Amino acid sequence: MRAIGAASAALLGAAALALTAPPAAAVDPYVVSPSTVNPGGRVVLSAPGCTGTAIASSGIFDAVSIPAGGSATATVDWDARRGAVYTVSFTCAGGAPGTARLRVAAGTTSSTAAPTVTRTATVTPAPSGVRGGLGGSVGGWNAGELAAGTGLVVAAATGVVYALRRRAESRRH
Repeated sequence: MRAIGAASAALLGAAALALTAPPAAAVDPYVVSPSTVNPGGRVVLSAPGCTGTAIASSGIFDAVSIPAGGSATATVDWDARRGAVYTVSFTCAGGAPGTARLRVAAGTTSSTAAPTVTRTATVTPAPSGVRGGLGGSVGGWNAGELAAGTGLVVAAATGVVYALRRRAESRRH
């Protein structure tokens, strides 16, 4: 009887691990770098999750075409509002459309301020896994995930209670 209990516990643990593990090849589908820029500055846009040509557009720069597997540079308008967060929209020929955030640096401006020049090399981005640091604060409640998690907890608790009761009954004799 001990082999059945051990097999059940192993199977339950494997199921819980499989349901909670992140996808192995998760790729950030749309990237804006740097995520904070001064008015008049440049940003590098890439769409590693897109298999075809992508188009990136925003209210603070002209639409940019991004080649498959590559990146493109866009210049932020000088009249971009400091401290504001803008949405960059991506349209992908071989994937789902999406968005990314671009923040304009806060601070005072003067008529003699020089633009910040950032030199970047065009590099084909490699898949980099899951972006960390969000702490689960993105998105909302997912009813399916909540139901699956609740089911796993109830199954584990039921298994423990059942095992303890059987053990206690066998020791009464």
